[in-house]
Amino acid sequence: MRNFKKDGHHKGKDHDSHHRGPKTFRRGRAIAFLEMMNVKRSTIKEQLDKPEFQSINQILVGELKAIDMLINEFIQLFEIQENEAADKKSEEKETSNEKGMEMNETN
Repeated sequence: MRNFKKDGHHKGKDHDSHHRGPKTFRRGRAIAFLEMMNVKRSTIKEQLDKPEFQSINQILVGELKAIDMLINEFIQLFEIQENEAADKKSEEKETSNEKGMEMNETN
């Protein structure tokens, strides 16, 4: 059976009590995307130093410049501060730790 709050909105069993609204959710997804772009950037940077990628070095340099440009534009577009990305990482770590504790409790 569904649980409804007084205002008529559905409140399921997985409802987060720290609900912050759709704008914050979208911002969180934007920050997660930025983190993914930074991982890709790191991978390309590592490949530049490896001898097996020497034949495509110029391509990797071009990709690195392009991803740097995208990251910078993304940061400006969404007005993301460096501390926001760090905060998002620590939130995700706390959430995964809490889920891990819940899993241990049920085992």
